[in-house]
Amino acid sequence: MTEHFLELPDDLPEPQDDGACNHLKGKEIPSVTLHSTTGESVDLSQIKGRLVLYFYPLTGKPGVSLPSGWNDIPGARGCTAQACSIRDHFQELQKLNTKVFGVSTQRTEYQKELTERLHLPYQLVSDSNLALSNALNLPLFEVDSMTLIKRLTLIVQDGIIEKVFYPVFPPDKNIDEVVEWLSAK
Repeated sequence: MTEHFLELPDDLPEPQDDGACNHLKGKEIPSVTLHSTTGESVDLSQIKGRLVLYFYPLTGKPGVSLPSGWNDIPGARGCTAQACSIRDHFQELQKLNTKVFGVSTQRTEYQKELTERLHLPYQLVSDSNLALSNALNLPLFEVDSMTLIKRLTLIVQDGIIEKVFYPVFPPDKNIDEVVEWLSAK
């Protein structure tokens, strides 16, 4: 069943850079406590060292329909494929002394099912109340009465945003750009 969510249609609309993340480079990660799939509370601003924070709209779940017109929303489809590509490069990221966190507005229980089903070796954190998203003024969109984060990836060093990948497309290839950028540092 996971395979269905890993398949990306050839005709996915590519998101355009609308400038919604231009303000992020050099910005400090705000102190916001988020719930993690490990059961802990996490304040990303307090984590020393290098982080990859990838923000994604939502992951599909077997037996649950995706939102209306999901494949037609630029940048929406591909969250599971992105999560798996990061999982598959996790050891490489560790060798680059980098911690990884995935962030979405989905509740922790939903995220926990995903981490178990896909065997993700990193934490997902829930920004269900949009505290971090609003504090960073991240780009959001609405579908089926849900407010979701547009897909983006941040490289953070000691609480300061060093690099922004936005828009991210295709989602399953973003990790290649991230590893290349980190390796060049």
